[in-house]
Amino acid sequence: MRYSTKKFKDLSKKEFTKAAEKYEWKNAGVYKICRADYPDILAEIKKEDFNDLLDVWCWTGPILSLLTQEFPDKHYVGLDLTPKMIEVAQKKKLKNVEFIVWDAEDLPFKENSFDIVICSQSFHHYPNPQKFFDGVSKVLRPGGKLILRDMHLWKLLSYFVNYIELPFLNRLWYWDVKIYTKSDLQKLCDNSWLTLESFEHRWMLKLHAVIRK
Repeated sequence: MRYSTKKFKDLSKKEFTKAAEKYEWKNAGVYKICRADYPDILAEIKKEDFNDLLDVWCWTGPILSLLTQEFPDKHYVGLDLTPKMIEVAQKKKLKNVEFIVWDAEDLPFKENSFDIVICSQSFHHYPNPQKFFDGVSKVLRPGGKLILRDMHLWKLLSYFVNYIELPFLNRLWYWDVKIYTKSDLQKLCDNSWLTLESFEHRWMLKLHAVIRK
């Protein structure tokens, strides 16, 4: 049994409402693993000239905090499904940053609005990943790129998790949807007219993908 789209999202919001206040604490448990992505994301961003950047599922805005220090004259938008995450992020009063509560599968921006979209450690929670990719294809400018970081497992282990472990855990009110493979991302890209420029398995079971419009 798999949950409905609404159920997956409600469970995510419930969990991350509790996590919002402690997300950036030194002793934040599993969320420290999420924050370990930031150096690689920043290094990828530095390869590009950009003016407008969207952080999808921005948590409490830690990456945007770093970016405003590194590139203070750029324009940033942080989007998150969980109101409490955005509430905590807004308290930082970051310059040139807009924070909004919204769904990653229904990006509310005009075509060609951003040079870079980043998405870190949230993609495995999306029940309709193609909607996210379609939205990214719409809001990216030609030549722009999506930097995607998420969990990644080797093929056999990925099969076990996706088809045995997660369906079982979903019965216990667990909100992860799927761990994605390279072929999964390639199909999502093909369907949304995007190019999978690079796909890497990095330390700590991390997926690092660069996707270009």
